[in-house]
Formats: sequence, structure tokens, C-alpha cells
Amino acid sequence: MLKDALFGGVNAAVLTAMNADLSIDLPRMAAHSRWLLANGCNGLGVLGTTGEANSLGISERMDVLEGLVAADIPASKMMPGTGTPALTDTVLLTRHAERIGCRGALLLPPFYYKNPSDDGLLAYFNEVIQRVGGDIKLYLYNFPQQSAVPFSVDFIARLLKANPGKVKGIKDSSGSYENGLSYVEAFAKDGFEVYAGDDTLLKPLLEKGSAGCITAASNVNCAIGARVYAGWNTPDGAAAHDILSATRKAVISVPLISGLKALVARNTGNPAWRNIRPPHMQLTPAQEASLFAAFDASGVVLPKAA
Repeated sequence: MLKDALFGGVNAAVLTAMNADLSIDLPRMAAHSRWLLANGCNGLGVLGTTGEANSLGISERMDVLEGLVAADIPASKMMPGTGTPALTDTVLLTRHAERIGCRGALLLPPFYYKNPSDDGLLAYFNEVIQRVGGDIKLYLYNFPQQSAVPFSVDFIARLLKANPGKVKGIKDSSGSYENGLSYVEAFAKDGFEVYAGDDTLLKPLLEKGSAGCITAASNVNCAIGARVYAGWNTPDGAAAHDILSATRKAVISVPLISGLKALVARNTGNPAWRNIRPPHMQLTPAQEASLFAAFDASGVVLPKAA
């Protein structure tokens, strides 16, 4: 396990609460963020894939960060997603994140144009880093199933060399142990923070020197993830990892974001948690029943929300 990582531990890819008219419900999102921090999360990956960030406008994303800080969610605990296909929007969001006190930001590649060269990616990130300036640390977001633009080890090596001290780590949502391990083996010795985007890889990658995880399922399994992180090299950590993996299997048995919102709606007793922006759709009653049965079979009982 990598020690002294800036966001070391369990980080939730936080759900974005929405009203019936699909506007953002900031008080409810803040309450969920407090619940996460009180129940095992070390940090909050807000405005990522699970947070429906690419269904939100730039001003909405800025409003979310400001609203969470106004609701006393520590900016230092947040790693917001600020990467967009537009260079200037990425710079604007990343600067905004630093202004409100965030220590790190998570950047997707410019994902609209497929198959860019490493030279093109390097030029993009060099420009972003130069324009952002400041002290905020940048984390790459490798999610090739969605972005179709993977980050190779060679590219990361070039980026780190060109921008010493600026790029602090990566969230790897490839779902591949071998890919996550390649990042750890290449860069962790120099303090580069590798975060698993798949709960089932938390313990295996911690054993090799990763920093923790940033996962969607942490919205509901963060207490179990915290046990894995705390005891990654102990029998209790191994037992917790089996439970964690079962919860992951349950939540991906249905559309992920809709399923997580249904689980939070059940735990809070607030059906408004099911609200989700198209093209995502709410689960059908049959899907919900299947999800709840699979999740409950893992043995996890969620701490009730206030």
C-alpha cells in the first residue's frame, strides 16, 4: 500500500441528487456526502461518471462544488471531475476547483475525438497544466470503456517528465488488474497514486502498492471498503474483500447509476433519490427487486442516513 497519498483510502464516486424536474438537489447531495465521510470514506470523487457529470452543464458543476462547500463539506476531501472535451472548459473547472479549496482534480482525456496520438494527448494535457497553474494536483481518469481514449504507461511517463510535480496519480476504471498493476509497477515507487475504479481490485492492488480506490459502489459499501483498506494484509481484510466483491457484483447486475440511486433511496426512505437524467433511466420494479435481493445476500446492512 502506498503511504501518505493525498487521497489515500476509500473514495466514493458520489451520486448527484436530483429533484423531480432534474435540477440538482444540493442539500440532499450534501447530506449524502456527510453520510459517506461518516461511514468509511476518506474522500469524495464528486462530478464523475457516477455523478452524471457529463449530463451537467459547466455552470451546474461549478454550482455543485460551491454548494457543497457552503454546506460544510470540506473542499480538501473532494476530488472533482473537471475533464471535458473542450480545453478551455477543463481549465475553467479545474481553476474553479482550486479556488474553492480542492487539493486535486480528476481529468478525463478529451474524449470526443477518438484514437488521438500520444503526441496529441501530451499537447492537450501540457496546455491544460500550463493554463491551470496553481498548486492543485491533477489525476488522470482512465476509463477506456466510456472515453475510448486509454492512457498508456509510455504516455504517462512522458507527461510526468514534462510536468514534474503536477500529475499526482490516476483512477483506473479499466477493470483490468494487469492494467492497474502496470501503473503501480511503473510509477508508485515515485509516489504516484494509483486508485482502483473497481472494488474487486482494491485489495489485490493495495498489496502491490496502490493508494486505494475511487468507486461507484462506495456510495453503499464504503464501510466494507474501509475494512479492506485498514486490514489489506490481514485475515479480516481478506474476509471484508469477499463481501466487498459481492456488493460490487450486485450493483453491476443492473444499470449502475440507477441501481445505486435505488439503493440509496431505499436506505434513506426518500424516493427522490431515484431521479436521474436521461438517457439514464430509473430501474423497473423487477430490476429493483433483483438488485435488492443480490445486495442483501452480501450481508451488508447500511447504516441508516440521518
